[in-house]
Amino acid sequence: MTDPEDREQQAAVSRLLLYYLNAPIADGCHLRGVLPVPGAVRIAIHAGDDEEGATFMYEIRHDTVAPYYIPGILRTVLAGAQLYSSSDISEAMGMTVIRLHPEEITPDPEPEQGQALTVLRALSDPGDDEHPFMIGFLMLRHAVLRVYVQRPDRPGIIGADIRLTNAPTALIASLPALIEEEQHQRPAPDDPHCDFLVDLTDW
Repeated sequence: MTDPEDREQQAAVSRLLLYYLNAPIADGCHLRGVLPVPGAVRIAIHAGDDEEGATFMYEIRHDTVAPYYIPGILRTVLAGAQLYSSSDISEAMGMTVIRLHPEEITPDPEPEQGQALTVLRALSDPGDDEHPFMIGFLMLRHAVLRVYVQRPDRPGIIGADIRLTNAPTALIASLPALIEEEQHQRPAPDDPHCDFLVDLTDW
């Protein structure tokens, strides 16, 4: 693999799928690996029991879909019977390889835990004087995630409530400015872990 864009895409898919080493990607289906091939990624999924199940490789070309959509595409494929052309089926390392066409597949929505993981990954880098530093989190009811942040240049801990069904990318990018706006701030008498709360659930 020599193309820099291929390397970046492969690395992004690998990072994104690490979570599924600890949790099933679909009912009875577990991630076994992420393998590089020229211009594509192959994702090894084991279906069934360790002893009696089978491992398949699903191949997705890099230029067909952004990495973010790959878990949803796999959930859709693994949730029910699919029909594949014989030209899309091959074999490698003793496993059946199935070439997917993401443009023909509607990705399953990300479960709440996956949405939370996306937000938390984006906020988990150490901050600087301009950006908050995530120091904790709590899953609340109704798909709300409370993120505890602290600005390195100021005292106090801020709890920011984020609705996971909102677009997290834009919200995360705006978080440093939003937590400073007084109209979002309120006291936090029911949460001893922060000095005040910022409600971003309707943002």
